[in-house]
Amino acid sequence: MADTSIFDRLKQDHDAHRQLFEKMADAKDQPDRLEKLFEQFKVEVTAHAAAEEETLYATMLARPDLREDAQHSVSEHKEIDDYLEELEKLPFNGEEWNGVFAQLKKRYLHHIDEEEEEMFPDAARELTAEEEHKLAALFAQRKPAEIQRAEADAGD
Repeated sequence: MADTSIFDRLKQDHDAHRQLFEKMADAKDQPDRLEKLFEQFKVEVTAHAAAEEETLYATMLARPDLREDAQHSVSEHKEIDDYLEELEKLPFNGEEWNGVFAQLKKRYLHHIDEEEEEMFPDAARELTAEEEHKLAALFAQRKPAEIQRAEADAGD
């Protein structure tokens, strides 16, 4: 993993998030399992976004050619956060909750596809391999702390 770039590391997380969506779809008739999977998704996505913003996005914001992409992605993270907050206020797995969750899923899948297909290639053209590896190491360091923070927030 020492040779992993930030883009490889983020894509691994995205793939895990896609798998969680699949598991949640499979658990639609098992409310307890669905709720556990959703809580796992929420913690994972929240931690991923925070660590991504602190590493890759912070670097991109400092570069004029990449700033707009980073700002766009940060605004999409905020949108996902807003969906998660809205879901917290609704009865779990009710009709309204399921509607908002479907919107969240659609927006999130769009976001990660856009990152992988557009933003990552743009950033890769600007960053050196050394920078990509350094950011991956920093991300690997930050994410566990962000997971702890997200789990503590979920417990409140």
